[in-house]
Amino acid sequence: MAAPAPLRQRRPRRFRERKDVLHDLDDGELIKRYRLDRAGIIFVTDLVRGPLTNPTGRNQALTPEMKIIVLLRYLATGKMQLCSMDDLGPSQQTVSRVITETLMALSSNAILTQFITFPITPHETQRKIVDFQQIAGFPGVIGAIDGTHVRISAPSEFEGEYVNRKGYHSINVQVIFDAKYKITDIVAKWPGSVHDARILNESSLNRVVFGRGMVPDGCHLLGDSGYPSKKWLLTPYLRPQPGPQSNYNRAHKITRSVVERGIGQLKRRFHVLHGEIRVQPPSKVCQIIKVCAMLHNICKDRNIYIPAAEDDEEEVDDPLHLQPPQPPAAQRPREGLLYMDEFADLHFRNDN
Repeated sequence: MAAPAPLRQRRPRRFRERKDVLHDLDDGELIKRYRLDRAGIIFVTDLVRGPLTNPTGRNQALTPEMKIIVLLRYLATGKMQLCSMDDLGPSQQTVSRVITETLMALSSNAILTQFITFPITPHETQRKIVDFQQIAGFPGVIGAIDGTHVRISAPSEFEGEYVNRKGYHSINVQVIFDAKYKITDIVAKWPGSVHDARILNESSLNRVVFGRGMVPDGCHLLGDSGYPSKKWLLTPYLRPQPGPQSNYNRAHKITRSVVERGIGQLKRRFHVLHGEIRVQPPSKVCQIIKVCAMLHNICKDRNIYIPAAEDDEEEVDDPLHLQPPQPPAAQRPREGLLYMDEFADLHFRNDN
């Protein structure tokens, strides 16, 4: 009778050694790689420590800090593979799972609204007005609005709706910046084929915040000529006359450029927004955009600079928005145009 085969011993699992970046790297290197310093990484981790804590206690489970670091590395570079190549330890599969889990936690409305808030109280709006007026003397401004396209890979459903007028797939993102380059409102859910004016019309800003008079009288947003003119949304004259209209346009252009530079800062800080985001479905891309906006504001609050290696040139936003389609004057809301005339005549008649 043959002897029984010897029992095969199970090989012990081998784990890659993980780098303790919070202690091994100084703040300058942390900011370069992850866009936050050590205190900032811990601050963001504490926001979602509960949901990110692994309840099983299994071997080599990633800590909440490491999950935040993996996500930050992806947002800073746009490359998932770098998260597993930079001595962080996780496999590519783990990186993908961690990014999904961490995005879900950080993109909750309860977290986002702590850091992205639109000014509606007299104190808040007056502070924004003072900040904007210091730029070029344009009165009554509490925000500058624009859209920006974030490129995505072709989705499996409703693919045609995501093709913008430049011919690539994108999410059209509406964003408002204050004079300090902080984001006060962001709408990231519309396919690239949707026009800026429709996104604004369907937004809570139009229907609720301004539509129901939640902000004090005399508060305005500045937008380009792709937007409809409203009593609360001031756009440039298409063919300005010499005098108040030309003075108005000049100050409007200088002041509104805040949003173009703000979008540039956002995309330089988080390079994932520069190239094509190859995750599915598009709703996950929208989570990425909103989390980047929130983290940008946290960086502003904590005076964290954009790393010099990616801050050599001023970013110019997508020409889709720098040169918007010019609607005929007859199609622009007359009430808004009449208000613009009164506003320009009142505030810019004596401007030199």
